[in-house]
Amino acid sequence: MESSLKNKNLLGINGMGRIGKLTFWNHLVVRHFDGYVINAGREVGRNLDDVIHFLTNDSTYGSLDRFLYGYTGKKCEVKIVNEAEGLLEFEGMPVKILRSERNPKNINWAKEGVRIVVECTGTFIDPTVPADHPRGSARGHLEAGAEKVIVSAPFGIKDSSMRMPEDSGLFVYGINHMTYDPAKHHVLSSASCTTTGLAHMMKPLLETEETSHIITASMSTVHSATNNQDILDAVPAANTKDLRKNRAALNNIIPTTTGAAKALEEVLPQIKEFGFMADSVRVPTSTVSLIALNITFRTKLSSAGEPVINQEFINDIYKKAAEGAQKDLLIFSEKQNVSADFQGYRASCIIEGHETHTRTGFLQLDSAILQEYGMENAQDVRIPVTHAKIFGWYDNEFGSYVNSLGKLTVYVDKNML
Repeated sequence: MESSLKNKNLLGINGMGRIGKLTFWNHLVVRHFDGYVINAGREVGRNLDDVIHFLTNDSTYGSLDRFLYGYTGKKCEVKIVNEAEGLLEFEGMPVKILRSERNPKNINWAKEGVRIVVECTGTFIDPTVPADHPRGSARGHLEAGAEKVIVSAPFGIKDSSMRMPEDSGLFVYGINHMTYDPAKHHVLSSASCTTTGLAHMMKPLLETEETSHIITASMSTVHSATNNQDILDAVPAANTKDLRKNRAALNNIIPTTTGAAKALEEVLPQIKEFGFMADSVRVPTSTVSLIALNITFRTKLSSAGEPVINQEFINDIYKKAAEGAQKDLLIFSEKQNVSADFQGYRASCIIEGHETHTRTGFLQLDSAILQEYGMENAQDVRIPVTHAKIFGWYDNEFGSYVNSLGKLTVYVDKNML
């Protein structure tokens, strides 16, 4: 088995949580890489049979057999090749499980023959932290021999005096991944599930002349529960700011924050011109979330005095985007959907066209107000504005996020120098 790993194009995955396991599942389907080295960072279960049990079963997406082959009855072939060395085989593809080092700099990816590591622990998200930091760092993967690190979360720079390093960048596949420079970028972030879905909602609007004149925008994501919440009420850790995440996830609707707006500015810089507010409401479901986008446009009126921007106009923008540049990443639906309809759905965002709503009014600017801003001869102005509410579904685990992360990973691999 060791010899079967040599001279192979291997993907490293650090962490065996939700995103780590589903990243492995995703690449088993895509089959771009020749094999996988997964770092659990500790002993898992009693033996490799327990590791296999974890990797082949999922309470949200079912068994790996059904994930790969539906209800055909076909089984995913899994073999233990060497218990001591952590060597497995999934569908004929070599998989090595590392079970000792938690600090990225000690994993020795060079020895394992891994060039790209997907960092899925959710711990190492600050690109400014040096590789030799005692608590670990995403840069430690580079010191351990990897050439590229893709963090499966938005960057979080703790020291506000620090700036984004030149070799780091945040990318969403289908939005700004083309700006990735293999000679420059070595520590990448694939943003978040919400940023991914939101970016695909905003891109067509920004690229359409009539909807590019945005006055203000905000969004709320009705978001499924995640592992940073408690199943039952728990005492908060020291210095915890958001006490609500320590309340029971299974029987509460929990208002909280999201970094999606800040990350959105990194992938779509035009957002900085008008600003963006975002919040999150956690609900007791296992996956699939819903973005409610509120956006106000400066609009025009037709010769008949009707607003140019209306429900039909906005839905048509998304229909064209879904058939064009964002094909297979953005989906437009006119059905009356619920969240379960998109569990495992491999798209970054699904527009719920049935629920698109608009209303046009007028922004009244009196001459006295304009004169305060130096417009001495100004007269009263009435500017037509259209407010729109647009809904977008996304499977915040596998379908939207891990699928997008996987596409970015393959893109990086295809462009390795």
